[in-house]
Amino acid sequence: MANNLSEIIQAARGDKESDLLLTNGKIINVFSGDIQNNSIAVSSGHIVGFGDYPAAKIIDLKGQFISPGFIDAHVHIESSMTCISEYAKTVTCRGTTTVVADPHEIANVLGIEGLLYMIESSENQFLNVYFTFPSCVPATDMETSGAKLTSKDIEAFMGHEKFVGLGEMMNFPGVLFRNKEVLAKINAAKKLKKPIDGHSPGLLGRDLYAYLAAGISSDHECTEESEGREKLLAGMHVMIREGTAARNLHALIPLINDHTVSRLMWCTDDRHPHELINEGSIDAIVREAIRSGVNPINAIKMATISAAHYFGLNDIGAIAPGRRADLVIFEDLNCPEPAMVFSFGQLVAKNGQMLSKNHIPSPVVLPTSMNVDLSSLDFSIPADGKYARVIEIVPYQIITRQIIVEPFIKNHSAQSDISRDILKIAVVERHKKTGNIGKGFVRGLGLKKGAIASSVAHDSHNIIVAGVNDLDMLTAVHAIVRMGGGLAVACDGKIISALELPIAGLMSSDSIEIIRDKLDHLVRICHDLGAILKDPFITLSFLALPVIPDLKLTDKGLVEVGQFGFVSLFVS
Repeated sequence: MANNLSEIIQAARGDKESDLLLTNGKIINVFSGDIQNNSIAVSSGHIVGFGDYPAAKIIDLKGQFISPGFIDAHVHIESSMTCISEYAKTVTCRGTTTVVADPHEIANVLGIEGLLYMIESSENQFLNVYFTFPSCVPATDMETSGAKLTSKDIEAFMGHEKFVGLGEMMNFPGVLFRNKEVLAKINAAKKLKKPIDGHSPGLLGRDLYAYLAAGISSDHECTEESEGREKLLAGMHVMIREGTAARNLHALIPLINDHTVSRLMWCTDDRHPHELINEGSIDAIVREAIRSGVNPINAIKMATISAAHYFGLNDIGAIAPGRRADLVIFEDLNCPEPAMVFSFGQLVAKNGQMLSKNHIPSPVVLPTSMNVDLSSLDFSIPADGKYARVIEIVPYQIITRQIIVEPFIKNHSAQSDISRDILKIAVVERHKKTGNIGKGFVRGLGLKKGAIASSVAHDSHNIIVAGVNDLDMLTAVHAIVRMGGGLAVACDGKIISALELPIAGLMSSDSIEIIRDKLDHLVRICHDLGAILKDPFITLSFLALPVIPDLKLTDKGLVEVGQFGFVSLFVS
């Protein structure tokens, strides 16, 4: 903007012809909540004024509504399984013009090299991509990650214009118990006056106050109204999440009113290709909120100015002189389906289709992210007690429960028991060739045959596999390693469906439609084998996350999250 400042001022005064004039529009003013019938003048990618301006190009909006471009306040782009240029194409045409991405998935695999890849890939896209610096690489010391980022790395990166905050502080026990390095990371962000995103599921009372007192200012893990209300009252910003695995909108809608809307934002967190293509991104959340009774202006404020204010992004989030001309045009305020999308003053999409191609970065050579000795894999579980702990899946949530059952024993080994929907599950370390294999049991997948495996396993992204028998589990893991990462389904010792994710074992450079189609095939095969979840792979991917209650499995063993420590598989 600095280079064009003189031209912007001239255009704003009417002394110079603007690049574009949008006429006959209903402008949504997110400052006042009003809707104003007026024209918008755009020059050098920025809004310069309202009313009748001379312009090189005029577009008559014929009474349609004009909203600021939507902002996703917290997203892991890696969860789309596609590269940034494909992701940008997918969400921009639906009205999301800015995202604040936390690249901690790829950072947990490749560290600084992963961050540099994401920064480079985000350049020159129609999507405005900002980042928060990953605060938890690794998330905990109870798993093996591919890298470690320290407070020194934060100090080195946080001055970069692309970084607008410190990413979600998942290690809330580390905050509460004053871990020296955790506090150093927080202080590094505070020195630069950057907001610090939180991650504190179920944290209430004095522990919440301590977490907030440390300087953490937001949370996207609220699942109940009472939790969200307590956090709001304590001064926290709440990001209401509607992802693929975790959907919290309906539970948290009672929090939304004219007084709280400035403290509330929308985020997707983790969305798979199927939802991004068929439902959308922030636009889908806005529509669902309105359908559920939220005032449309408030829903749009949460998608725009609330997030912009929180991150200090004062050049986006509103329709006002000096702001970027990131705009969404739609006909029905009660069902905002983007008819046109402008990015930096350029018409880039109409009726859900991109008009121009996003920049595709030059291929970046990334180091291998698969370091596994396949000859050492062993998924047998010697029986070592009368009862065993089992991870119980909670449908449509990323939390789990812990149950104690009497395992099925055969030849002195604990086995899967499909009659009770209890399957073996294992996490294979893939970064440093340690040979670590965490083993356990899971209930709720529903498989009657075969095995499924994935190199997408939050947050350290080791290989996670669950199945009916050891042979199919081994077959699936072998395929993941051979592909350099991805998803696989095995049955009777053969791979029957797979998706390659060669970028850090997390993403592909294929089109999002190709990825979606392969995922659909994988899921259909899983359902043919008995799976009962809508998307068993995204549920599987969170079963290794030791910062979300209650019982999880890492390459080092079973973790009871409430105790933030390891527990034995077998109990007396």
